[in-house]
Amino acid sequence: MKIIKRDGRVVDYEPEKIENAISKANAEVDDDDKVTPAQIKNIVKYIENMKKKRMLVEDIQDIIEMRLMSLGKYQLAKAYITYRYTRELVRRSNTTDLSIKELIDGESEYWNTENSNKNAKIVTVQRDYLAGITSTDITRRFLLPEDVVKAHDAGIIHFHDADYFAQNALHNCDLINLEDMLQNGTNINGVMIEKPHRFLTAMTIATQLITAVSSSQYGGCTISLTHLAPFVRSSYENYLKKYKNRKFSAKDCEKYAKEDLKKEITDGVQTFQYQINSMTTTNGQAPFLSVCMYLGETEEYKDELAMIIEEVLKQRIQGMKNEKGVYITPAFPKLLYVLEEDNIKPKSKYYYLTELAAQCTAKRMVPDYISEKVMKELKKNENGDGDCYPCMGCRSFLTPDRSISKGNVAKAKNYVPGKPKYYGRFNQGVVTINLPDVALSSEKDMDLFWDILDERLELCHKALQVRHERLASALSDVAPILWQHGALARLEKGESIHELLHNGYSTISLGYAGLYECVKYMTGKSHTDGGKGYEFGIKVMQRLNDKCAEWKAAENIDYSVYGTPIESTTYKFAKGLRERFGVIKGITDRDYITNSYHVPVFEEIDAFTKLKLESDFQRLSPGGAISYIETPNLQNNIPAVLEIIDFIYNNIMYAELNTKSDYCQQCGYDGEILLDDKLEWYCPNCGNRNHDTLNVARRTCGYIGTNFWNKGRTQEIKERVLHVDNKVDCKCNSKECKDTKKKK
Repeated sequence: MKIIKRDGRVVDYEPEKIENAISKANAEVDDDDKVTPAQIKNIVKYIENMKKKRMLVEDIQDIIEMRLMSLGKYQLAKAYITYRYTRELVRRSNTTDLSIKELIDGESEYWNTENSNKNAKIVTVQRDYLAGITSTDITRRFLLPEDVVKAHDAGIIHFHDADYFAQNALHNCDLINLEDMLQNGTNINGVMIEKPHRFLTAMTIATQLITAVSSSQYGGCTISLTHLAPFVRSSYENYLKKYKNRKFSAKDCEKYAKEDLKKEITDGVQTFQYQINSMTTTNGQAPFLSVCMYLGETEEYKDELAMIIEEVLKQRIQGMKNEKGVYITPAFPKLLYVLEEDNIKPKSKYYYLTELAAQCTAKRMVPDYISEKVMKELKKNENGDGDCYPCMGCRSFLTPDRSISKGNVAKAKNYVPGKPKYYGRFNQGVVTINLPDVALSSEKDMDLFWDILDERLELCHKALQVRHERLASALSDVAPILWQHGALARLEKGESIHELLHNGYSTISLGYAGLYECVKYMTGKSHTDGGKGYEFGIKVMQRLNDKCAEWKAAENIDYSVYGTPIESTTYKFAKGLRERFGVIKGITDRDYITNSYHVPVFEEIDAFTKLKLESDFQRLSPGGAISYIETPNLQNNIPAVLEIIDFIYNNIMYAELNTKSDYCQQCGYDGEILLDDKLEWYCPNCGNRNHDTLNVARRTCGYIGTNFWNKGRTQEIKERVLHVDNKVDCKCNSKECKDTKKKK
């Protein structure tokens, strides 16, 4: 028999523990109230005769109490209850010690692989984790309802970012209103930052603002290069004026001004890239930043914006130097390239940027691609118009602006009446439902499945309400850079942020994971089958959306369905499923479950079919979604990349290509670092297995990870199949393509 403990762990049944507990209670009562050793043995035998495969530790304790009372040993039962309660208090009062010791000792697999963008050996990361352990402990014991904590521990749901929840002022992702801060001034640590007068200064200030904002929240954040484009023109005008004052000819003035501007753009982008990757936020890592490149955001400064985009892509293609001085792929910033009429057609004015973006993707895995065409079909604002805007982090999308009629609730200085507003908006947080657990709990009873799903969704709703209410008590003073100085709002000192949590200004996310395993168990089919499995998958997604709409209508809070980028949680969920339901082939026999609505990584499917299929599910994941395809090395086959980009533009809102970009510091090998059957990384050239001298970059859950992963995510990475060469005739000579052709 297996025993399910309070924290969700499953251990072997040990009868001596029952005997020991009763014996300790026995010692606390008079002789008349004691039980004999034989009676203790009979209680143990009674439990064993129930012949359960699994039992909750609480159920066993309840049975012991009832058996003691049935023997008339009421004082002993009371003593046992007291003993049980005392043990619970001890457990609750000392939950952080082991975690802290494991972190400091540096021997915990969990902490060393908890986040693929954090190195747990670094003191700044340890400091963040130490604070997080304390926050999690306070959250579990004092802030969350007991049923939410138990469901979280069992892997039934996941309450995200409990390590930051003790502070009531922290939220998830946001779109920084960089335009307002640069054009109208801002304040960092009590120092006034006035409007810059040249591009290089604007780029430097932008990195400082991004770091300050990232340190005041815990999720991803996004800026748009559009907000920096006006400063390119300012710099050009300054250079032009300089040469005119020197009495150069008009032709020479323009020539030299353009040369100086080109150098300043190069220097500005380089400064931005170095600053973002070298600065450390309060959570011990570089800012979790996305940078949007959207030509359609401006007409007046479109050419200046194009110049910035070009330089950003060129420098990203080059990469950044590692400790050995070799150019490698940096994790951040994540780049978002918007596909539109002006850059998608080969003869369009800005197609050269799309070609450059394709080269960058083939080399460095970014940019990711947002289709303006598809997004405007899906995102209709309060005026009924389609909008296009970037995500807040790796995949978190705001719902279309419903606050237009409410006016300038954030008191932004760049607010335009009647115009949709996205920059300055944010996400309140996430709670995720484990869909495979719902399915397995129903034992394939379809009516029971929907009942359990509704029950679990209400549990998520309860947890989300706790998130909302905690944030609702915050005043603008807790994070001036966010709420008073323009990043998200310009509220007065002491003013509540409460209004910004309603009327669609911010979102709060119902996450979900494992749609594939859920559908597979209930129907016997994948949701990719175009029939029974697909239809059931759509129904499940629709139920999530219907619940969000129901909650939104009742509370005026913008609940939204979010395809959670579970990194370490994929392993936690998988282990929980196996402990609760055993090993079920094709469902619980892996150390991970499938992210969101994705086609499982091991399923053979070509790139175009995958993207087209997933677009149907992406529509039902409005609060956050991204699709991807796995590719071989396409650096010598850019036409193939461009063909995929064109397909994205016409068929799906948001997608990316997963290439490989690795380096072995020991031998200089710059091909793909591989995984063996034991899930150990090694260099195929020299056999190096030292993580400290291997640079491995892999797409994790929408963003790039570079610090290795836990066992579950590593297995998922190993089992990923290639999607591209089923449809595209790759002409490169990479090892990946050769191996794939051999297999075929």
